[in-house]
Amino acid sequence: MRSSPASAALPTSGSQPERFWNLPNTITVVRTAVVPVLVGFPLYAGPSGSRIMAWLFILAAVGDLVDGWLARRGQMVTKIGKLLDPMADKLLVATALIVLVSMGRIPATFVWMVVVIVGRELAVTGLRGLASADGQVMAAGAAGKAKTTLQNIAIGALLFPDPTLGLPAHTIGLFFLTLATALTLFSGVAYFRDYFAKLGARAEGADQ
Repeated sequence: MRSSPASAALPTSGSQPERFWNLPNTITVVRTAVVPVLVGFPLYAGPSGSRIMAWLFILAAVGDLVDGWLARRGQMVTKIGKLLDPMADKLLVATALIVLVSMGRIPATFVWMVVVIVGRELAVTGLRGLASADGQVMAAGAAGKAKTTLQNIAIGALLFPDPTLGLPAHTIGLFFLTLATALTLFSGVAYFRDYFAKLGARAEGADQ
């Protein structure tokens, strides 16, 4: 019996294309939209503009927790979401740090910390690409998650006007930036150590 054109057009596999515009991915896109606002921050960096920018960054940082929780709870984890979510995090952190340096809110003596943080993020992103090509999944560890939290606290404090609520916001921000840099180095070394340990174990297994 001949099949109808409609039945012939049906895919033979049971796989369904991923839906991009789910709630977690939408939150990620909205978070990424904060990046151009950060770039223009020096144009409206007065006390009111600083407060608005600080709260926008805080909302974007909290959005990272929310979209990940929603994706896992609602089984809406997608391949494009796995790519966009960490990219949004890195864009937000790197852009904010570079803008804060250009505005002088991060003094020259702390600029090397910004270089370490941005360089580490680029290096680990490249390492994850290599690991993925080898079939390895490099999930974020406890140190990496703590590093991200400290980075967000530091940037949020540095975006606020100084002082805020009677507190030395920028001094607090630089303190947390120092802690974040230490954890950035520690977690970055751990990523590379784990990658090469797994690579060595696979090589030994292949030789046996």
